Amino acid sequence: MSATTPAPGTGFFAQLLDPAQRVDPYPLYARIREQGPVRLGDLPVAVLSTHRDCATILRHKSAVVERHHASIPLGPTPVHDLAGPSADELSGTASMLFRDAPDHTRLRRLVAKAFTPAVVRGLEPRITEIADAALDRATERGNIDLVEDLAYPLPITVICELLGVPLEDEPRLRRWSMLLARALDPVSATGTGRPDPADMVTANNELHDYFEQLVRVRRTCPGDDLLSALIVAEESGDALTRDEVISTCALLLIAGHETTVNLIANTALTLLRPGHRHHLSILRTAPAFSASVIEESLRYDPPVQLVPRIAREPIELPGIDIAAGDLVVLLLAAANRDPAVFADPDRFDPARDNRHLAFGLGQHFCLGAPLARLEASVALTRFAHRVHDPHLACDPPPYREHVTLRGPAKLPVNFASIRTPG
Repeated sequence: MSATTPAPGTGFFAQLLDPAQRVDPYPLYARIREQGPVRLGDLPVAVLSTHRDCATILRHKSAVVERHHASIPLGPTPVHDLAGPSADELSGTASMLFRDAPDHTRLRRLVAKAFTPAVVRGLEPRITEIADAALDRATERGNIDLVEDLAYPLPITVICELLGVPLEDEPRLRRWSMLLARALDPVSATGTGRPDPADMVTANNELHDYFEQLVRVRRTCPGDDLLSALIVAEESGDALTRDEVISTCALLLIAGHETTVNLIANTALTLLRPGHRHHLSILRTAPAFSASVIEESLRYDPPVQLVPRIAREPIELPGIDIAAGDLVVLLLAAANRDPAVFADPDRFDPARDNRHLAFGLGQHFCLGAPLARLEASVALTRFAHRVHDPHLACDPPPYREHVTLRGPAKLPVNFASIRTPG
């Protein structure tokens, strides 16, 4: 397959990987959605982009995540048509992200108690404290980058404290997390789309070794944290293996902050743009408005743009028959702007009836959704309340290279002043 003569259906995929699309991929998603279900050339890969099709697959009992069901070799990427790290080489294969029932059910049950709405609500004072401390540091410097100074440190601090990971190790964890998050991106036939596979394997091995050492420490000195609780579950005969403990911790670390960074940054960017600033003004005096703002942001500019599924058995959809073993790529960001479901879908409207798919559906619905919503709510309400007369320093901002997890790399904001907490 050459770059000049792409196979039928592959042209849009090459465009999807083009870094120029990061700033605004939604016109491309609209063109893809207008085509209906499509196949990626001669590969056993189906790409779905309507709300109806994506919702159907997310709930379908024959749409699974375990890679061995695929008819083509897959790494932990939505589309993998180039040699690279296999699923066995990268962490996550023992985590719930790549497991179906009954293993997924067992792993999720062990972790879910730490993310119930009631437990998460109890974290609000600490999350508020972290957000205010981040804004205080910006006050001292006289400038703020909403990604570097607020959107990133808030969720990484929370997930480190939940897991019992020393925050001083954050720089190493950040580097590993950024590399391994790129393993979720599609890979083009030309090899673009991800960092050097060897770097990702090295990051995986280092992260695995890090948590293995931390597990040994927690066995002798348990704490009041999720890692200690997972070790207790293992030792009480709940069939949680050492690899499952380590892979679950790695997944929670990466998923517990990478997506939330994007959620906070994407929402702030929207609110600071002309035409939407009145929503920021409302948020300043009515913090409860944050719930509607965040739900609309999850639809309008979701942090997770696409997810993969594999057909364990044949699946029939209007316009396409999916064979057993086919890889199914769900363009959630396209589905969230489907005009068949959302009136005037390219308009940001917190008042709309929201049925977005940003957190998925079915058994793999995002476990950390309550925490992500709370962290985004606190970050945005504290920013709106404390930062006086904020304006974007540049628009559009530079974006991260990720395709699957989309958000600004930096979001510098000018402001008149930052009020004291209160």
